Amino acid sequence: MSNIVLAQAAEAAGNINPGLAAIGYGLGAIGPGIGVGLIFAAVINGTARQPEAQGKLQGIAFSTFVLTEVLALIGIVIYFLASGA
Repeated sequence: MSNIVLAQAAEAAGNINPGLAAIGYGLGAIGPGIGVGLIFAAVINGTARQPEAQGKLQGIAFSTFVLTEVLALIGIVIYFLASGA
């Protein structure tokens, strides 16, 4: 049953207008952009409160930054798949 649903979704994905795919990616890129802003705002706030924890906070920040940016990269891959470019 789920194979039929996936096949129908894959067939429908081939008929997406490239303009709509670009709008979808633009909306999908808002989340990682907000996430990166919140990550580094928290690092600045934490460093202001405890300057001795700066090294640990930056390490955590860069690893979560990478995870957040991977979401944006997945979004652009899906955009290219949906637009057929």
